[in-house]
Amino acid sequence: MIASWNDSYIEGTIALWNGEATKDGYKEMTAESFRRVILDHPYFDPESAFVLLADRRVKGFACGCAGDDLPLGDVAGYITCIVASEDVRGEETYGLLLDALERRFKELGKRQADVLFFNPMQLPWYIPNTPGHEHNNAPGVPVDGPLYPFLLGRGYVERARENAMYLPLAEFSLPAETAAKEAKAAAGGYEVGLYDPAMHSGIEEMLDGLNNPLWRREIAACAREGKPVVVASKGGRAVGFAGPVIRQENGRGYFSGIGVHPDHEGHGLGTILFYRLCEAFKDIGTTYMSLYTGSTNPALRIYEKAGFATVKQFAVLRKELLG
Repeated sequence: MIASWNDSYIEGTIALWNGEATKDGYKEMTAESFRRVILDHPYFDPESAFVLLADRRVKGFACGCAGDDLPLGDVAGYITCIVASEDVRGEETYGLLLDALERRFKELGKRQADVLFFNPMQLPWYIPNTPGHEHNNAPGVPVDGPLYPFLLGRGYVERARENAMYLPLAEFSLPAETAAKEAKAAAGGYEVGLYDPAMHSGIEEMLDGLNNPLWRREIAACAREGKPVVVASKGGRAVGFAGPVIRQENGRGYFSGIGVHPDHEGHGLGTILFYRLCEAFKDIGTTYMSLYTGSTNPALRIYEKAGFATVKQFAVLRKELLG
């Protein structure tokens, strides 16, 4: 039986998660973390969360979210997770949970279902072959897990492949090419360093030009609050960023992303920003960095030159919801 969410299912859902989702590398949940990551999230909707019950036990859990203010939010509902117990897992079980999510998205007027990195409900996962190092967000469906082939069989189309990459910062040093790249950028009037409101201006205009609402909110707030952000500037005006530079309690370097305003591309600023971001993290005692990028993104080579290695792949999927 499929049932809509209520809090009486918390204990059973956590047990299911810790027994099954962890097999795909997701971090285990406690009552506190389940509430923080799922139930207390601003985009959690109890009508977009479902459990599969058998003999009054939680055997499956599915959660999605939607919001017109999200990227693609006017047309898309996001699938956050679908988890099923191994003893009932299969086409029928996954199908019941997926059907419930898709019906809910249609009720909300959405025309497509997406599994992608824009989902604001972020699921942490462990980086393989590390001492418990973790990444804060799964940017799609793990390609080595059982849900991936099921979704492909149900009409979902793979739109991109995301490479999750990892670097222990003890192994990082500025690549030899950095000085030459910075000299070339300087000849064009560009500088890269930590944001200083006494020296830099125009950061909000730069973020507007990047057209990413998540960056617009977070990076602008960090600049206002004095949290470190690496910026590229010309004549004192910000034209690109990397950051913020925040060491998380687990030792990971948290950053939102890297961007260069379209009017200032082609000067090697993205590469310089990234290398200086890695250096800034190392300087504050950060243990490791992790990130994800498209498998065909040219920036992949920049990350590899810095010492990053691909440790896991995720698929970005979409299905058009008809009828």
